[in-house]
Amino acid sequence: MKLTRLGLCAIACIAIMAGGCSSNKEVNYFQELQAGQEYTLPALTSIKLQPDDKLTIIVSTSDARLNSLYNLPIADARLNQAASGSSNTPSYSGNVAAYTIDKQGDINFPVLGRLHIAGMNREQVAEYIRRELISRDLAKNPIVTVEYLNLSVSVMGEVTKPGLYTFNKENFTILDALSAAGDLTIFGKRNNIKVLREENGKQKVYEVNLNSGHDLMNSPVYYMKQNDVIYVEPNSTKARTSTPNGNAVMTPSFWISIASFIATIAVLVIK
Repeated sequence: MKLTRLGLCAIACIAIMAGGCSSNKEVNYFQELQAGQEYTLPALTSIKLQPDDKLTIIVSTSDARLNSLYNLPIADARLNQAASGSSNTPSYSGNVAAYTIDKQGDINFPVLGRLHIAGMNREQVAEYIRRELISRDLAKNPIVTVEYLNLSVSVMGEVTKPGLYTFNKENFTILDALSAAGDLTIFGKRNNIKVLREENGKQKVYEVNLNSGHDLMNSPVYYMKQNDVIYVEPNSTKARTSTPNGNAVMTPSFWISIASFIATIAVLVIK
């Protein structure tokens, strides 16, 4: 009877192991990082505007009539509200009217007409418009504010909430994107995350290893660009527990049930 009990325990252990578990080396992020260590982040490259990008442009001058002339109606309403305060910098919130860059990389700006801004970052667009207003003697010392509106990344695969996530800042990282998606599931492969990025009319694939903080922070895709696609592969455990049709049959509970069935048969045979 003693051997029988040992045999049953062995069967149960083998069954649980067959169901698969992920080791800490597969799951933990930034494994080599220690408290007090310092790493230099990759250089932040500005996001370059491209066709179909949307942005808000607000021109602030000391003349309310010029403000109404250069700003789209919704943005102008926010600007007029801000003009009553003491700040010289325009402030606005909520929904604002947007400019959409056309297929040629242009926008149609009030008074100035068509402006080619594709390939610029938002600071360059602001300076470009400011110079045009001054050089054409249309405004004196204008303040031009440019903000992104529809930049987004897609997060797919083994994350809690796959989807399309928008951002409006330059330093939006892959960690920000994965956090927005609720982090990886326990079945997500952390050492081989794929990032698809459009470069010069072609789709380029990068790989990111979240297990290594050093590799992550030296990745060229540490900072996200508009239209990036992040794909998290399932690990071997998830692959083993799914059939070609996507049904989870070989799960730990399945193997435990098999082990219990074998144990019951074994007891009946012994008796």
